[in-house]
This record gives sequence, structure tokens and C-alpha cells, in this order.
Amino acid sequence: MTRRSRWLLAVLALLAALAAGFFLLVPGLVERMQNGVAQGALRPVGPEARALHRQLAIADMHADSLLWDRDLNRRASTAHVDLPRLIEGNVALQIFSSVTKSPRGLNYEANGDDSDLITPLLVAQRAPPRTWSSLRERSLWHAERLKRDAARSGGRLRLVTSAADLDRLLADRRQGRVVVGGLLSVEGLHDLEGDTANLDRLYEAGFRMAGLTHFFDNEVAGSMHGLAKGGLTPLGRSLIRRMEEKGMIVDVAHASHGTVREVLAMARRPVVSSHGGVQATCKANRNLTDAEIVGIARTGGVIGIGYWDAAICSTDPRAIADAIAHVRDVAGIDHVGLGSDFDGAVVTPFDASQLVQVTQALLDRGFGREEVAKVMGGNVLRVLRAGLVPISSAPR
Repeated sequence: MTRRSRWLLAVLALLAALAAGFFLLVPGLVERMQNGVAQGALRPVGPEARALHRQLAIADMHADSLLWDRDLNRRASTAHVDLPRLIEGNVALQIFSSVTKSPRGLNYEANGDDSDLITPLLVAQRAPPRTWSSLRERSLWHAERLKRDAARSGGRLRLVTSAADLDRLLADRRQGRVVVGGLLSVEGLHDLEGDTANLDRLYEAGFRMAGLTHFFDNEVAGSMHGLAKGGLTPLGRSLIRRMEEKGMIVDVAHASHGTVREVLAMARRPVVSSHGGVQATCKANRNLTDAEIVGIARTGGVIGIGYWDAAICSTDPRAIADAIAHVRDVAGIDHVGLGSDFDGAVVTPFDASQLVQVTQALLDRGFGREEVAKVMGGNVLRVLRAGLVPISSAPR
């Protein structure tokens, strides 16, 4: 072998090692940098809270776990959600969101739609090439991954796509079966790529909830974090009607105030805000005003309170209880629930295994046992069960 050949082989070996390091190390490193647990945030938990927590049917409306390259069946040492930790936290139903586009320089004030950080992440994760250039295919890939993890779970993770699925899940849990339901949601209908037929494709893939926008304005509606921050477009109005007819929950998290107002004015079925906070306890632009809280409640919907700083202006579990108490006081106990935003590039006070922290915080705040049961899952499960029934099948 010539000296030149040895040099070329050495260069190729170095490039191969760098590529292997990129694909094997970078995705995990990015996730560890994005999803954290605050140090020293946990509060003491007493026997009353632990006993009550074991009896609850807990439902959380928003986790971005499918964005990351992890097998949900394996317990991770970082981040927030996997099946072992959902079981430890006594979660009955976790809604998993499909994040398909995220702008560079992401902020809460104003973002354009002309950049995307998800594409390089998908390449680094060795996701199928079809996902590199198609937002729709990214959501379909997320659905495939959740179904794959459920199939490998030994029956402990179950995809929920109907009211009947939800009823079976809860009945099995009451019989002592260790099983967690997973329901698919979309974070921003830009993944339709302007084609209404793609809503049917998402429905067929198992998606049963959709947020209209994420961090930028799209063809459907204005985002609270977009440039124009407008309201619903004609396409958005038609999609809301189609979602209601099919049995898909409309989610106004991240939507502009104009979009929220217009959605609530036309809604015929319960509307949710899957994850966020309230302006009364944390004045951030993405959090809901009292008028919006009341409007969501009037549709029969529910507001999911998040756990991260921008939602509750703290990483103390007591701040979660404060926001929940405000919704209760403004709109009633039947219209507030959990919307963690676990694995959503946020720092939270705890992970999914430690949800008893919320139960304790609610008891400390003076909530009764029945109120705690509604907040921790009863309200969300009620809204889902009603909203998953297509209008053509709903009792009249």
C-alpha cells in the first residue's frame, strides 16, 4: 500500500468516525441540553397525597416525546417521559404531540416561517429520508413510532383512537392491569402542507387532536408567536368544521388571541388549550386571559396547565397549583387539567414519575379529593370521550 493510499484510508476512517459520532451522540446531546429537571424543586409528599394519587385516573394533554430518538419502552436517565416513568407516575393517558417545524431563534414574541430546526435533527436521528422534506411525513413517522413502541410494550402501552378504546383502557386499569394509553396530537396544522386531504391521512394514522398553530403563522391561523398574529383563515374555518365532524379535538394552545376568539365563536364541540398558563398568575403573551378561560369553559372544554417557567413563572409545584386554582375560580373545577409540555425543550420541576408532586400541591392549596381527581385527569378524560365521537355517530 502506498503512502498516498494509507493517507486516504486514514482520512476516510476519520470521516467515518466523525459521522458515527454525529449520528450516535448529537441527537442525545441535543435532547439532554433541551429537556431538564430543576434541581431542588421537589416538595415533601405525605401519605394522604400518595394514597390518593394511587387511586387517580391521570391524563396529561401534551408531551413532545416523539420529537426525540428514544424507545418509549426504555427508561431514560434524562428528559421527562417514557413508559416506565408514566407507570410510576400512575398515568392512565398521555397525549403525544407531533412537532414538525421549529424556527431558528425561537422566541415567544415574533417568529417567521422561513427556517426550520427539525430537519437537521431528523437527519441526525437517521429518520427516513421522506421526513426530511415533508412536514406531513414527519407526523406520519411519529405515528408509526408510537405504534411501534406500543407493539413492543407487551401490552403496557396502548394506542387510543376512539371513545371505546378509552373506555376499555380505563376498565382494564380498574381491574388492576398495568396499561397506559397514548393518544396522538399535532402541534400546528402546517403539517397539512395546505392540502385538506392530509387531515384525513392524519386521522387514518391515529391523530385525534390538533393544535392549529405552533410558533409561527401558517395557512390555517395566526400564532401568538408569529409575525402577523392574525385570526383564522378560510382554510382554518373549514378545517375546524371537518375536525369536529370527524371527532378530532381542536386545540388553541399557541394560537393568537384573534384566533382563539374566532375559534370559540364558531365551536360546536369542546375546545381545549392543551398546555400553557394563565395571565393572572404568569403574564406571558402565550398564556390565557380570563376571557379566554371563560370562553373555553363555555364550549365545555378544558385548559391544561403546564409545568415550565414561561407557563407558571416558576419551577415550584406550588405555582402549578396556583394556576389551576385560578382557572377553577374563574371558570369552575370542571374546566382545568394537566398539560405538562414534558420533553418540549423545557425545564420542569419533576418528570412523569413524580406527578404526585401535583397531587400534593393541590391538597396543600385546599383542593378536595374530588376536585383533585377532576384536575388530575377526570376533566380531560371526559372531554376526550365526548370529543372523539364523530358527529355522525354522536347521540342526538
